[in-house]
Parts: sequence; C-alpha cells; structure tokens
Amino acid sequence: MGGNTFGKFFSVTTWGESHGPALGVVVDGFPPGLPLSEEVIQVELDKRRPGAGGISSTPRKESDRVELLSGVFEGVTTGTSISMLVRNQDAKSSSYEHLKEIFRPGHGDFTYWKKYGIRDHRGGGRSSGRETVARVAAGAVAKVLLDKHNVDVIAYTYCYGGVCVKQVDLNHININPFFTPDLELVETFEGLAKQARAEGDSLGGVVEIIVKGAPAGLGEPVFDKLDADLAKALMSIGAVKGVEIGSGFSSAAMKGSQNNDQMDANGFLTNNSGGILAGISNGDDIVCRVAVKPIPSINKLQKTTDTSGNECEIVVGGRHDVSAIPRIVPVCQAMVRLVIADHFLRQKAIQ
Repeated sequence: MGGNTFGKFFSVTTWGESHGPALGVVVDGFPPGLPLSEEVIQVELDKRRPGAGGISSTPRKESDRVELLSGVFEGVTTGTSISMLVRNQDAKSSSYEHLKEIFRPGHGDFTYWKKYGIRDHRGGGRSSGRETVARVAAGAVAKVLLDKHNVDVIAYTYCYGGVCVKQVDLNHININPFFTPDLELVETFEGLAKQARAEGDSLGGVVEIIVKGAPAGLGEPVFDKLDADLAKALMSIGAVKGVEIGSGFSSAAMKGSQNNDQMDANGFLTNNSGGILAGISNGDDIVCRVAVKPIPSINKLQKTTDTSGNECEIVVGGRHDVSAIPRIVPVCQAMVRLVIADHFLRQKAIQ
C-alpha cells in the first residue's frame, strides 16, 4: 500500500514533500562492510540540486546537504537500514496561495484531489519533482555496490527541445551544464532554453542511460524481467512519459533478420536488444532511453477549473525549471542503479 517503496532485495522507501521540513529515504538490504559517507552521497546530489542545470534550472536555491542518520558505523555500512535526510531551506509556500483551489494544467493537482480528497498545493507536495532528491541519494548508495563489481551506469541528455546529439563522447558529459556528450550542441541548448524562458514556456527531451559491465543473467522471469523493472523504475519519475530498451520503437519497422542480434565466438554482433533478452541481461551494454515531457509550470495563460468545478484561467509563474532536463539525468541514472543493484543481489542469492 502507498506505493512509496521500490525493490525487493535492495529496497528503497522515500518520504517527504516539496514544501515540508525535509525529504528522505530509507534503504534496506545493503550489504555490510562497504565504505559509505555523506561526501560520497553528496557528489550525486549536487548534480540534481536546484541551480545545477544552468540557464535551464529553477532560481530556487537549495544546498541539498544530505544527513546520513543510520546504517553506517566508523565509515562502513552495518547491514542495517540506511536512513538519509535532506532538509528544505528555500521553499516559498506563499507563492502557491493563489493556486490553493485551482488545478494547474499538466500537474497532478486534479488526480491527487480525486484520489485522496485533499492535496498539498504547495509546489505539488508529494507529486513534486523535488521528491527525486531522495531517489538520487539512494542511487548513490547503490553506486557503491555497483562500483565494487565494476558496473557503471552512465546517463546523458540525448535530445533537448527537439534537437538530438550527433556524436557521443562520454568524457564530455560532466563538463557541461546539460550533461550532453556532444559539446557542439551546448550553445544550441542554451539558446533554446533562453528562448523558452523568454516566451514563458518550457521544453522536453530525451535521456539515454547505458549500463556497462553488468553480468549476463540478471532478471527474473516472468513478471520481474530486467527490462520490465527498468521500465517501471524510469516511468515512476514524474516527467517521464515513455521508455524504450535498445532499438525500442524503431524495432517495430524492422524485419527479424535486421533486428536479431547475431552472435559469433566473440559475442553479439549488434545490440538491438539493448543488452536484454527474454527479460535477462546478456552481458552486453544495457541501453535505455526515456521521453521527458516539458515542465508543466509555465508563464502562459491557460484554461483550467477550480475545486468547485468552475472554469477559470491561470498563469502559474513562480520559480521553475525551463526543462526537467538536465536535472532529471542523475535521477534516471539513480533509478537504473537501484534496479541493477536489486537484481544483482537477487542473482547472488540464487547462486
């Protein structure tokens, strides 16, 4: 019940709201004896914190300093629950008072109201993208386990505002504010962000995630297939509206002779499967892409209704990102880490 817990052997439960005192996460199932510190977790949180996305990011200023409350003793994990907390410091709830009875187009206001009969109008409460700070903290813990086994999860901006990368250099991802592997597009992305902000509008895009070093054999037939769990994990991110693995939707236009990944003595000759066959990893790179919708909070007049059913018009305004990209990139990376870590421990259990 509640839908706030993810994973089976590596279990993550998040809590908190955008304008509450804090957000946090509890991680269960992490092995004992591995090094873990606030500094290690902070490295990942700094990638998604407000202001980290350059011109595309919200003016809201949050340090997102993590507090590691349990599960670590003398610098190593104890095998017990790891609890982490991030306090909200720059929430301006008064900015949302005029929206208290009004449903914002594109947000979860209407659906939360219908489900619970009550909603936190301050920035969307639990449905806010700020909830993902807890996911990134948990993903940083998963990274420690994956690093030990030489599994690397890489994520980057593949498309921004309809413009997609032409070349991929993984060394460029972390040296520009858009997390793009194509440095020649940074100026173009900046121009798109400036134009959208000037127009009071927002942008969407595509994030690609690659897992390198994952062993063959991860995934559980039939309902916990690796690609099924990856799709659920990525679709659980609020702004994500589509997921594809490997050749994805383009495989629908292929013939079997084109789509099949043939093999020789050295391995697979292509990777249309995205590293997953029959829901189980095949040892090749795991490749996922997600479609990210435009930020729904825009500075344009829109039609909506209020809680009494009256028609009205609204300009959301406030401090918002122009796009969920690039700050959603480390969130996608974290969710994939959680899935791979969970399935790694599940596979270890049966061996």
